[in-house]
Parts: sequence; structure tokens; C-alpha cells
Amino acid sequence: MELGLRDRVAIVCAASQGLGKAAATLFAQEGAHVVICSRDSRRLAAAAKEIQGVAASGARVLAVTADLTKPAHIKRLFRTALRTFGRIDVLVTNAGGPPVAAFSDLDDRTWQRGIDLNLMSTIRCIREVLPVMQKQQWGRIINITSFVAKQPADDLVISSTVRPGILGLSKVLANRFTREGILVNSVAPGFILTARQQEIGAVRAKAAGITPPEYLEKLGKTIPAGRLGSPEELASVIVFLGSERASYISGTTVNVDGGFMKGII
Repeated sequence: MELGLRDRVAIVCAASQGLGKAAATLFAQEGAHVVICSRDSRRLAAAAKEIQGVAASGARVLAVTADLTKPAHIKRLFRTALRTFGRIDVLVTNAGGPPVAAFSDLDDRTWQRGIDLNLMSTIRCIREVLPVMQKQQWGRIINITSFVAKQPADDLVISSTVRPGILGLSKVLANRFTREGILVNSVAPGFILTARQQEIGAVRAKAAGITPPEYLEKLGKTIPAGRLGSPEELASVIVFLGSERASYISGTTVNVDGGFMKGII
């Protein structure tokens, strides 16, 4: 299927590893120019080199070091992308997750960091890109959230509080801007085998008195698909939503979870 992404420009946040890197890689393989960011400049440079190595002919990869909790860094990211490519067609919002902890163990500072990292970074990135997409009368915004946006987890309190807000924001923006050619959607990954998932698994395994591999094996058995997902499987959905082919999809949240979530909505 031709997705119509050649020469489009996609910004993929937090793309030095994991879900962001997988999405950026697939956009580049489809011929899009890709702007990636991360706080870790060394890891970011390595990711950019790797993505460029598998990109379609003519597709360029631009790496911009940025901490998404800092508004000035976000502004610099978008200014650099516009100065380099002259347009921004796709934005994939993404950031690391808050800590695994019980409600009673979370202080105000930790709460605020989680809000800045996951909610405010999304708001600020969208605020930067909307005028560009309005001028173009074309755009795709895809927010990477989590299954906890729909099905909260007791030990992911901050994430379970903040991420539903992103779904609400996505719906409001879709209602307002779809008529201007800007489609806004979210993806809710389930258990995807990333460094973040392994970090969470280590904490939960310790609490359960088992090893991390034992925890992941048990977890896989609770998923109807019988296993954890891969970053590439989520990336395929993101890239489709960022393409010409997703022209009648806006204001929705796509679960990518192997059937894990139990609700019907």
C-alpha cells in the first residue's frame, strides 16, 4: 500500500530508543524526512545514524537534542525543523513514563514532573505545530499514550491520572481542527517489549518475589495474543495514522495491545 509519505516531514519525540525510534524508522523507510529528539545526545546521534542507514532514498534524518519538560527546548525543536525543511506534516508526541509507585509514595515534585513530562510536553508540542499545519491545511498529530489511559494500573498512578487527559485533549482538538485538514488521534499501546517495559517489569518482579524473565513470561500469558508486542507493531499503526491513507480517521484512540484491554470503548 502506498502511504503517500514521501517527502513529508515528521517530528517524532523521544525517538532515541523504544517506541519513538521504531516509529521514526518506519517513517524514514516510507520516504518521509524525520526529525527526532531526545535528552541523551549520544544515544540520539546513534539512533539518527541507524535510522538514516535504513531510510528510503532521499529521506533525511535530523536529530535535535531536547528535554521535553523544558518549553524553550520544545520551541527550539520546532524552529529547527521548520528552518531545515520549511514544513511539518506529522507530529508524534511521546515521552518517557513516570515512576512505578504507590500513591502514598508520590510527593508534589514527582507529580509535577510527571505532568510536565507527559501532559504539558504534549500540549506544548501541539501548540507549536498547529499554526504550521493550519497554514498548510494538512497535518497529522498522533499522541502515544498507554493502555492506562483507558484501564488504570494501581502502581502507575501518575500515568493513570495524566494520560486520560491526553485522550480528552485529542478529542477536543480533533473536533476543532479536522475541518482544517488536521487529523488528531492517539494510540494506546499495551505491553510492548521496550526498555521502559523491562524497567516496570523489574519493579513488579521484585515485589512478587520472582525474576524479571518469569514476570514477563507470566504477563504474556495474560494477553490474548499470548505475548508482548514489539515496537515495530505499534510503529505500523502510528505511521498509517500519519499517512494519506488515514484521511477519514480523527478523534479516535487505537488500542495496540494484543487484546489485553477489557473494555469495549
